[in-house]
Amino acid sequence: MNSFEQLLGAEQALSPIFSGIDAQVKQNLKRVLDAFRRHRVGAHHFAGVSGYGHDDMGREVLDQVFADVMGAEAAAVRVQFVSGTHAIACALYGVLRPGDEMLSVVGSPYDTLEEVIGLRGQGQGSLIDFGIQYRELPLTGEGLVDWKALSTAIKDNTRLVLIQRSCGYSWRPSLSIAEIEKIVYLVKQQNPNTVCFVDNCYGEFIETQEPTHVGADLMAGSLIKNPGGTIVTAGGYVAGKADLVEAAACRLTAPGIGSAGGATFDQNRLLFQGLFLAPQMVGEAMKGNHLTAYVFDKLGYPVNPLPLAPRRDVIQAIKLGSAAKLIAFCKTIQQHSPIDSYVEPIPCEMPGYESQVVMAGGTFIEGSTLEFSADGPLREPYIAFCQGGTHWSHVAIALEAAIEAIGPA
Repeated sequence: MNSFEQLLGAEQALSPIFSGIDAQVKQNLKRVLDAFRRHRVGAHHFAGVSGYGHDDMGREVLDQVFADVMGAEAAAVRVQFVSGTHAIACALYGVLRPGDEMLSVVGSPYDTLEEVIGLRGQGQGSLIDFGIQYRELPLTGEGLVDWKALSTAIKDNTRLVLIQRSCGYSWRPSLSIAEIEKIVYLVKQQNPNTVCFVDNCYGEFIETQEPTHVGADLMAGSLIKNPGGTIVTAGGYVAGKADLVEAAACRLTAPGIGSAGGATFDQNRLLFQGLFLAPQMVGEAMKGNHLTAYVFDKLGYPVNPLPLAPRRDVIQAIKLGSAAKLIAFCKTIQQHSPIDSYVEPIPCEMPGYESQVVMAGGTFIEGSTLEFSADGPLREPYIAFCQGGTHWSHVAIALEAAIEAIGPA
């Protein structure tokens, strides 16, 4: 069976799942439209403000709309956040103080947070440098939350628990909203003052609720991932309880300025429009994920999540088993990208990552992972992490070439 026939069979098998995704997209889009209507969004909100960014009506209404969509008291949506990691770091520095403990309840965090915490690197002002204690709750052997250990894990000085929704560069299931709700419940039973913080990167609009709908106190993410709808050119967000959002905003700007500053540089229209497009774009990425999992499972490669499993983020992992296959896979995805298709990805050092990374990122916005991309660290077992996809047909075209390039397991 050639690669085209394999993909055709996959599309037919996945048709019922695609229909379910379309229904979910409709629910999420209705949530966004309802928020736009409640806050009376109009063309006058597209005007930007320069300089200090004072009295930016568009930015203020966008924060309200975003909070409404996310089921939060408040939000700060800012182009000044360099990345999701930056937004997360601002949230952590905003909440934590010397002597506090941060507990990661889903094992080790994503590579780019290791230097923020202080697990790698020295003298750069990490949390540990400032006297924050750090502890991890290991996952079970199956890569799941250790619910029994979590039920007694919270100490008097555990100020914040870090809940990483996405699998990151690990081979574990990403978290569902139901699991996040259970984590919050178990933490609050032990200490109601412990802040439940969610790294929500890659997870927005995957389900019909967000972590702040089910009790999370604070969350953060990137606008060049899901909530930017593939058209927002930079930025990130924090959302949750109003005092915690303001504390995070004070780390982005300065105490006394907080969320009241930050010029939008004529980006307001894109920020509103990206949020409007986000449910549809996430739906297309989910279809691409299912297609990728189905095809490579048939070729004999371990995949995470499994082909017909519910999606919990916009990441599909494929365990390729060799550096050569990982590089060849990323090279093929790059060749079938709209931008820089002539560029050959090579493994290299990247800021914030422990291992060399090979990355196919032929995207209109640099680093956008709601657009179709693939990357992976050059370390065993050589896993390719596929992300995003503006329309699943593009994913199918790229996969057809990737199947030819690396063959069966």
